[in-house]
Parts: sequence; C-alpha cells; structure tokens
Amino acid sequence: MKISPSLLSLCLAAAAAAAIAVEAPTAPGPKPENEVRAACEADIQKLCAGVQPGGGRIRACMRQHKDELSDGCKQAIAKLRQNPS
Repeated sequence: MKISPSLLSLCLAAAAAAAIAVEAPTAPGPKPENEVRAACEADIQKLCAGVQPGGGRIRACMRQHKDELSDGCKQAIAKLRQNPS
C-alpha cells in the first residue's frame, strides 16, 4: 500500500505528538515534533510503509522497530523527551 506524501506528513506529526506527549514550545524556533517528523520520515516509510494510519498504528510500528530506527530519529525522539516544552 502506498501512502501519499501529505497523508504521511499528517501521520508523522500525529505519531510524534502521540508517542511523546508534548506541549507547544514557548520559545520561538522549530517545533520539536517537526524535528522528529523530519528525522523519522524515512524510517517510517521504510519500516512502516504498509501500516494503516490512525489509532496509534504508526506509533506502535515505530516502537516495534525501535532498534532499527536511524540514529537521527532516535536522537530526535530522545531530545524531545528530554525537552518537552
């Protein structure tokens, strides 16, 4: 199943926000969830391409493949967890 780029972007944003409960940053600059989306986009396309978006399925797929995520994706998630605001 092929996922459209706009649907993928929406799913990535939802997955990042759901996987790591985050409030909007108070300081100006790129939103942390956007950094996660950018860092993990290729991983989601590679590891979760056949996953139907919605219901936390992308997030669950990422968790199943946590050892296979790229270093950049892992670092972005860790950074977001350390600095949620």
